Amino acid sequence: MSNKEILKIEHLKKYFKVGKKQGQPVFLKAVDDINLSVYEGETFGLVGESGSGKSTTAYTVIGMYRPTSGKIYYKGMDISFEAAKRPQSLKKDMQIVFQDPGSSLNPRQTIKQILELPLRLHRKIRGKDIEQTVIELLQKVELPPEYMFKSPPAIGGGEKQMVAIARALASAPSFIVLDEPTSALDVSIQAKIINKIMDLQKEMGLTYLFITHDLSLMRNVANRVAIMYLGKICELASATEFYKKPLHPYTRMLLASIPVVSDAEEELKPRKIASTGEIPSPVNVPPGCGFHPRCPEKAKVCSEVVPEMVEVEPGHFVSCHQFSAKFADFWKQS
Repeated sequence: MSNKEILKIEHLKKYFKVGKKQGQPVFLKAVDDINLSVYEGETFGLVGESGSGKSTTAYTVIGMYRPTSGKIYYKGMDISFEAAKRPQSLKKDMQIVFQDPGSSLNPRQTIKQILELPLRLHRKIRGKDIEQTVIELLQKVELPPEYMFKSPPAIGGGEKQMVAIARALASAPSFIVLDEPTSALDVSIQAKIINKIMDLQKEMGLTYLFITHDLSLMRNVANRVAIMYLGKICELASATEFYKKPLHPYTRMLLASIPVVSDAEEELKPRKIASTGEIPSPVNVPPGCGFHPRCPEKAKVCSEVVPEMVEVEPGHFVSCHQFSAKFADFWKQS
């Protein structure tokens, strides 16, 4: 991993209009003012429960959605617009692997046809070279050459995801969004997919934005981890620091809930946080800190003021009033 930014997000918001109330539009705030950077060669883990906004962030970065406001920079270039207006060179360099290969691969095409399109479109490969390059892509993901004549319904879930990965690699990208690439697969297949993804990163110098809800997975694959809740980032730190010293109550709650198989692993987990209730609707976000209705450590200020992201230690950021010097005296009095 280098210190060179490949992706930078500044005050990104993505709202969806879902109706009207008393004549005024009502918005679902899927992503609500987030900032982060991804560095060349790293795996950046973006973690959260369903509805936290992590996939919407990924789709906005890749160009499937246009930001409501904020900026997205890729290799220093402002790309804060939808994919239809992005230059071909950018589309070639940024790819995505979706969660469910069963729905992301065309069931009426052969594997060869699926892999041919990005080769023709982005790398301008023609004629006899096409078939040889398809074979090379299949070999990269450990699939035999004869698979090019099969269709997606004729192969297993893990093999479909390998094809989806090969399709992402076909354009020779630098940056790949991995949107929960193993969550739709059997546990027995997941490890194989993850190992292949990490091997390809080393072999090809790839950068990953890895979207997941699996914190135990991030411990082994991510360089840095960010936690999302109700469209905002709660905490961001290196993977080592994140698991060693979690700060935000929500982060500690998530880590405490990870299943373990030994007493030694149980001792490494943070003290269990007793939260109540479910994640509020992103249409009706609570005032102040979005986590305060569920937080056992809340103070009065938590329901009134949105917490700022503060750097507690180098590279370790948290959005919680407990760690803000601005509210230190207020917190003590609460």
